[in-house]
Amino acid sequence: MSLEKTPVTIVTGFLGAGKTTLIRHLLQHPGGRRLAVLVNEFGDVGVDGELIRDCADANCPEANIVELTNGCICCTVADEFIPSIQRLMAMDPRPDHIVIETSGLALPKPLLKAFDWPDLRSRITIDGVIAVADAEAVAAGRFAPDPARPGNADAGDGADADHETPLSEVFEDQIACADLVLLSKPDLAGPDGLARARAAIETEAPRPLPMLPLAEGVIDARVVLGLGAAAEDGLDARPSHHDGAEDHDHDDFDTIVVDLPEQADPDALADRIQALASRRNILRVKGHVAVSGKPLRLLVQAVGPRVRHQFDRPWGDRPRRGRLVVIAEKGDIDRAAIEAALS
Repeated sequence: MSLEKTPVTIVTGFLGAGKTTLIRHLLQHPGGRRLAVLVNEFGDVGVDGELIRDCADANCPEANIVELTNGCICCTVADEFIPSIQRLMAMDPRPDHIVIETSGLALPKPLLKAFDWPDLRSRITIDGVIAVADAEAVAAGRFAPDPARPGNADAGDGADADHETPLSEVFEDQIACADLVLLSKPDLAGPDGLARARAAIETEAPRPLPMLPLAEGVIDARVVLGLGAAAEDGLDARPSHHDGAEDHDHDDFDTIVVDLPEQADPDALADRIQALASRRNILRVKGHVAVSGKPLRLLVQAVGPRVRHQFDRPWGDRPRRGRLVVIAEKGDIDRAAIEAALS
């Protein structure tokens, strides 16, 4: 058996940035590689994993796709992440390249540290960390520190002017670990928005980073796979807000699953989601909904007040059960109010 290490690419980025769309494109255009994918979701309804499995073929059979739900793999490294990687590595034939899609709330650095696990370090190298950034959201200042917040008074040395928010902290950690930043949704951002997004990321990045626009996940696999970064050997150059901490959590964010009856009008549902997101600062809504008289499921994807929906596949033998995952900051999750707004 070859002793050559298997390269791993970590795809990070905030909720709804376009990570799954990118990975679907890579599965369909792998550049001759036999891929394996590990996908993680913050919530127990695996929408992204199902979208990725739809692309399974000879290059990446369904057995090569592992899904972890109900938590971030950055918090469950020993219990879930490492066994899942070991399972992929044990496949015959072994994958040429492994792609990991983190949840939108995951911190990349704990995953990089996990590759110090002796059984992994001898067999795997981190080829690169790809950060997918929603250009329109970055340009609009959605991930910027909040001057109204008191900042981190314990840090000293004037750090209390940092004014970090939960969103800005996660975003900065993801950028700080990246080898390449892909600016998604350039059509929504426009040229001026792309320029503002680049400037904002340059301000946050601890070192110069290449940045490329990414429309609908389309990019040559040679651009994102095969970077040869060996990121496991350069952790000090990838700072994190949680450096020095023994543990971390995601207590700033919460998720619920809302069951919905059949809907008569998809556009009316989209309007309700948009109003809810604006009123309660909902970060992400995704899932499937049954529409009266339609044999296909309605896939619903919302990032803040931006809502997209499309019919994706027949229900088949599955129950026509509508379920939406709703993710927000802890104080904005009110189950009764959310269910009332969506019903």
